[in-house]
Amino acid sequence: MSQGKLIIFSAPSGSGKTTLVHHLLSKPELKLAFSVSATSREKRPNEIHGKDYYFLTPDEFRTRIDKNEFLEWEEVYENQFYGTLRS
Repeated sequence: MSQGKLIIFSAPSGSGKTTLVHHLLSKPELKLAFSVSATSREKRPNEIHGKDYYFLTPDEFRTRIDKNEFLEWEEVYENQFYGTLRS
């Protein structure tokens, strides 16, 4: 299996992460791809499952943690998990 590199941008809300990522993704010579994160928080009205996030229940998230399906994950608030799936 081919292995790439994972780059994680982590910063407070409103700090410009999305702007930076969109700028980098617009550069084809960098050969970057966007990874959709998973979360157990409630879906907001304009968000799309599989595009903005993979929306999981807290129990589904914990099951995937137990199965080692995440590259990284964090419980940011009680029962609100965020993470990057291996697949």
